Amino acid sequence: MIPGTPPWIRKRLPLGGLAPEIERDFLRNALHTICREALCPNMGECFARGTATFLILGNICTRNCRFCAVHSGRPDPPDEEEPERIAVEVHAMKLRYVVITSVTRDDLPDGGADHFARVIRSVRKYNPGARIEVLVPDFTGSVHSLRTVLAAAPDVLNHNVETVPRLYPEIRPEADYGRSLELLESAKRASDRPTVTKSGMMAGMGETPDEVRRVMKDLRSVHCDILTIGQYLRPSRSHHPVREYVTPEMFARYRETALEMGFRDAVSSPFVRSSYMAEESFRHASGIRTTGRNAG
Repeated sequence: MIPGTPPWIRKRLPLGGLAPEIERDFLRNALHTICREALCPNMGECFARGTATFLILGNICTRNCRFCAVHSGRPDPPDEEEPERIAVEVHAMKLRYVVITSVTRDDLPDGGADHFARVIRSVRKYNPGARIEVLVPDFTGSVHSLRTVLAAAPDVLNHNVETVPRLYPEIRPEADYGRSLELLESAKRASDRPTVTKSGMMAGMGETPDEVRRVMKDLRSVHCDILTIGQYLRPSRSHHPVREYVTPEMFARYRETALEMGFRDAVSSPFVRSSYMAEESFRHASGIRTTGRNAG
């Protein structure tokens, strides 16, 4: 057993500002956010400043990872009208940086890649100046599916390794660490244009600092540009337990190590999630200045 929640994990979540308005808009337009489905600790903060990460292809996942709050089961067919609804919402919110993710859809022949591409193109049609980051599943290793997404020209291709390879059988039994690395490597080769790649992992699940550094080296070996590391927080008693509350000082050391290894940006602190402050991270990594609200 670990001691009670340390003070650096207790976070005040601002719920005012635009949060109620955004909630109403999403419900009215039948849109999902990973912020709510995954019980993100930054949800109140992000909603209050008019930001969110869109969750496409429903809110039921075909996998059952032991860390994730998203429900697993048999999902509905893709909603053909969803791409346009998201694009209209992005325009209404005046977003300049949009993050799009999905549940894993192993039930679909392409893993949902074509739907990702349709969402990207629809957002660009209504919001031609927007930057778009996609956080994709592993598409069961299909390079064809990955190329379908990249052909729609997202600015950032994000795919999370989530944890160290030793813990995959326990925490991500239907995923494969090597397959995730291959996807990130393929993203650099399969695109006709420069694409920033990004990955993230959680700390406090039972990994060691040496294992975290090994993952960093593996990600750099496939030319991953941006790294995020945050504290794992157990969604419920039925999920994998928290083995350790990693100190802010250790998160700072992880960031320093990542930058020394050559990542173009690294975001590492207890409340970091893969799309938290995504626009700022993209700006640091690319040297391109972006303005306006961001979705992440």
